[in-house]
Parts: sequence; structure tokens; C-alpha cells
Amino acid sequence: MLRICALFVLLFGSTAYAAEGRFSGVVRVIDGDTFDVGTTRVRLYGIDAVETNQTCRTEQGVEWACGQWVNETVRASVQGETATCTALGTDRYGRVLATCSVAGSDLGATLVSEGLAMAYRKYSSDYIALEAAAAAKERGLWAMDVQSPQAFRITQAASKSTKPASAPNNGKCVIKGNISSKGEHIYHVPGQDYYEKTKISPSKGERWFCSEDEARKAGWRKSRT
Repeated sequence: MLRICALFVLLFGSTAYAAEGRFSGVVRVIDGDTFDVGTTRVRLYGIDAVETNQTCRTEQGVEWACGQWVNETVRASVQGETATCTALGTDRYGRVLATCSVAGSDLGATLVSEGLAMAYRKYSSDYIALEAAAAAKERGLWAMDVQSPQAFRITQAASKSTKPASAPNNGKCVIKGNISSKGEHIYHVPGQDYYEKTKISPSKGERWFCSEDEARKAGWRKSRT
């Protein structure tokens, strides 16, 4: 009788645990917001990390592989640690959407606070305040010119569906069509304050224009400085 009761308690406890969507396991980092927790592929809920192939710009205008840097930094921090997660659903790629904690700390909150990821406003407002604090202190990605991951993905998709960006034509097409970290399409003409510092990355959908009229018709606005 005692064995039956003990078995009933064990099974009941396991069922309740599963019903809550809770699971745990050793972390293997895939990228800045995607992990294997044990045998479960997890996409952290409420945050968005820069894509692996995404680049940022330093204050000096130098292109920098910030996507790879985030992956390596997160991997060095939590790879091999044990995470406890609560499943909230699945995404279109079949990954489990979940909040996870490592050593008692919310992993999403930690990554946003350190400037390694952004609040994913499209789905959650949980980490907006933490993102604002990280940006104010220029932590991690916020120490440079960084495009939001969502804007980057939109730009990448658009660049694949349109013709390749134009290149300077014998020195005549000198207007720089830049895409800001907020996804704004802004063009700079020679003589403006940020013209020399602005670098053009065709892979991001940025391009050169031969005239301001061409830039405006393409959807770019002129830089205010």
C-alpha cells in the first residue's frame, strides 16, 4: 500500500511539473537568444538578439561583427550551466518559447541588462526598462551604432527580393544611402556632418545614389545634419 501511494505521489508530481511547462537541462548556446536546454531547443521569450551575420559600427565608423561577438560572449557566460525553463508555446520554427533562469537569475533579463540582447517589443514589454537602462549606460551593443535585429531581418529580406544595391558610378554617384539602427533610410550628401563617417554596406540594403531626387523616390530622407 505504501508503495502504491509513493508511486501515485511520484506520478502526480511529475504530471503537475510537466503541466506547468517546466523543464531543465544543461545549456548549449546556439546564438544570442536560442539555446539547447538538455534536448529541448529553446527560443528565449521577450528578447531579441542580433543575428549571427549582423554587423555594427563603432564610433569611428568601423564595421564590426557584433553578431558573432554576442554569440561568443553568451557562450562563454552560460554554456554548460544548468537552466530551468518555463515553456510558453512554440514558434514557427518548432522551437519552444520559454523564459529560463540560470543560478536563480532570469537569463533574458541578464542578457538585456548587459546589452547583449534587446527587448522584443513586438511580443513583450517585460524587458523594456532594462533595455533603456543598458542603453543609457552604453553597455554592450549600446556602445556602438547597432540596428535592431528586427529591422536587420526586414532589410535582409528586402535586399533579397530587389535588385542589387547600386555602386558609385565613376565618382558621380556620391550620395550615401544609409539605414540607421532604428531602420530609418537616411541619405547623406558631401559636406554634411556625418558624410565622411558614414559607411555603406550593400549587404544591409544600403546604397549609393546619383541624385537627391533619386534617393527621395527610393524612400530615403535627407540627413538633418
